[in-house]
Amino acid sequence: MSEVSDNANGAAVEPLLRLDAVDTYYGQIHILQGLTLEVQPGELVCLLGGNASGKSTTLKTVLGIVQPRNGSVYFGGEDVTSRSTSYRIGKGIAIVPENRRLFGPMTVLENLEMGAYLHGKGAKEDFDRVYTLFPLLHERRSQLAGTLSGGEQQMVAMGRALMSRPKLLLMDEPSMGLAPILVERNFEIIQQVHESGVAILVVEQNANVSLGIADRGYVLQTGRVVLSGKASDLLQHEDLRKAYLGR
Repeated sequence: MSEVSDNANGAAVEPLLRLDAVDTYYGQIHILQGLTLEVQPGELVCLLGGNASGKSTTLKTVLGIVQPRNGSVYFGGEDVTSRSTSYRIGKGIAIVPENRRLFGPMTVLENLEMGAYLHGKGAKEDFDRVYTLFPLLHERRSQLAGTLSGGEQQMVAMGRALMSRPKLLLMDEPSMGLAPILVERNFEIIQQVHESGVAILVVEQNANVSLGIADRGYVLQTGRVVLSGKASDLLQHEDLRKAYLGR
C-alpha cells in the first residue's frame, strides 16, 4: 500500500493515480506481478523497461482495457478497478498511443475535434492551447493527417489528447520512430505540457531523455518494479546506467 504524501503546507495529498498490488494475466501468462505505482497531481513520472516488461500492459490497466485479477486501480481517490474505459476517460484520463493511431483520411482539425468529443467539438481556448504548443498544426489544420510526417503526426496525437482537458496524460513510447532531433523537441513539448499542470505518465525505453524531464521514475522487469525513485537519482543508479544508458 502506498503512502499519502504531503504538500508544501503539510496537508495530505491523495495520489491522482495509484495502482495497488496489481496482478494481470493474458490467459495463464502472469504479466504484471504485484505492481504498485502512483502519480501525484501535476507530476511527470516515467515508466522504463525493455520489451515484454509490462509497460504497455500497465497503461492498458490504467485505462481499463485490461482488468487486474488482483489488486486495485484508483484515480482521483476513487476505486475505478471495475469501471469501464469510457468512464475513466470521462474522469480525465487521456492517452497518446504508440504509433499515434490518427484518423489518416481526416484533417488535422477533424482529428483535434475527435479528441474533444466529450466537450462537443472543442472550445476556442482548447484550440488556442494546442495551437500555442504546436503552431504548425494551425498551419496544417486543413491537411489530411495521414499525409503528415512522423513528427507532425506525433504533434497531432498529443494535441488530440490535450483537447479532452485531461488531468492525467498517458504517453506510450513517444520517441518511437522519431529522429533524434525530433525526440528532443517532442520531450521539450512534453515538459511544457507538464509545466502547465497536467500530470503525465510516460512509458519509454529511452531512459536518458525521459528521466531528464521527469520528477520520478519506475523501472519494470518481467512485470515487477525493480527500481524506483527520483528521476535524478535513477539517472545516477549504476544498474540503470549499464542497462539503459550504455555506461
